[in-house]
Amino acid sequence: MIRKTLVATSFLALTAAPALAHNHSGQTIVDIAVENGNFTTLVAAVEAAGLVETLSGDGPFTVFAPTDDAFAALPEGTVEALLEDIDTLTAILTYHVVPGAVMSGDLTDGMMAETVNGQSVTITLGDGVQVDGANVVMADIEASNGVIHVIDAVILPE
Repeated sequence: MIRKTLVATSFLALTAAPALAHNHSGQTIVDIAVENGNFTTLVAAVEAAGLVETLSGDGPFTVFAPTDDAFAALPEGTVEALLEDIDTLTAILTYHVVPGAVMSGDLTDGMMAETVNGQSVTITLGDGVQVDGANVVMADIEASNGVIHVIDAVILPE
């Protein structure tokens, strides 16, 4: 019940698409997130958790990246509380990361993908691509060290 409440839906602003559509040759996942401007909360959380160096490393990684709107849809005070609880924040952030570069064409309906935190996310392909119920609103943004799939909700481990 709590999980359904926290996995809130909020669509990516259309203005984000052009910023993500250009060539990202040589840019890391973190570089792209910082440059885009629609991931300021995610970037702040990654910095607070000390994961910038890791997500700027060789990888490859697949990141299911929630937008600022996705974080804003969480219950009031949640983001602030997470920024004070680094262990929980790290567990949530690493739940959004899968080792390897997984492109949308590699996904299958009902697929279980093990995340960096050791738990698995479920991929469904019914009405578009979903990751644990969050909609992938933009896929296959290639970085020098992996790929980003933009999602419209923050997904939470058990």
